[in-house]
Amino acid sequence: MPRSVNSVASRARRKKVMKQAKGFFGRRKNVWTVAKNAVEKAMVYAYRDRKQKKRNFRALWIMRINAGARQYGMSYSQFMGKVKAANIELNRKVLADLAANHPTAFEAIVNQVK
Repeated sequence: MPRSVNSVASRARRKKVMKQAKGFFGRRKNVWTVAKNAVEKAMVYAYRDRKQKKRNFRALWIMRINAGARQYGMSYSQFMGKVKAANIELNRKVLADLAANHPTAFEAIVNQVK
């Protein structure tokens, strides 16, 4: 009995990976074995960095709130402690936006918690 190979599916699989490797540098974009490894690694980085992105943004928001709070003689931890105690239910994203783009609104919050 002759050997049966599904070359249509194999070609489609390779084509999908090569399409994902478009824009890569050098042999990573047009040599199958190199492209396959490069795309696999890229997918690992993409998965990892979707989680990392959330951490990075939270860190950015904390820096912005800290900078805003220090203008009024408070540290970040003191400010956030007083915000929680005053039952102000604004998250870090909103507080950071106020600190960076709406200083008068942020000042009103600082005065409210002092």
